[in-house]
Amino acid sequence: MKIAIGSDHAGFGLKEEVITILKGLSLEVTDCGTDNTESVDYPDFGEKVSKLVSAGQVDKGILICGTGIGMSMVANKFPNVRAALCNDLFCAKMSRLHNDANILVLGGRLIGKDLAAEIVRTWLSTQFEGSRHLRRLEKIKIIEDILKSNGK
Repeated sequence: MKIAIGSDHAGFGLKEEVITILKGLSLEVTDCGTDNTESVDYPDFGEKVSKLVSAGQVDKGILICGTGIGMSMVANKFPNVRAALCNDLFCAKMSRLHNDANILVLGGRLIGKDLAAEIVRTWLSTQFEGSRHLRRLEKIKIIEDILKSNGK
């Protein structure tokens, strides 16, 4: 599986921890930055990861900023992206099971590395349930298509 990961300065430390976890799971990781704790703008890194997921160049993405809120806002602007902010195990599981989330967003200032590791493993190992949830995702796709055709 190919996975892209990106963070701002507030998520940098956790991003490095998550990369170690992903490589330990033998995943192909694309690190989209940032490369240190100097202040940067989260939209720049959210865009890099989200473009890769949107275009199907990677299977999934992970984004980390201070709270995860900003990265979530950026990621969900992209077609075919279903980014979910998950700072607990239940949300991580449900975001995959019911929403087929393809980008996991974490709050680097809200959770520690051990919880982040559990969230990442849960998110990656949970499969989409399909069934009635597929109908709901199709409705989201219709909304995306309408907005795209209207040039919005």
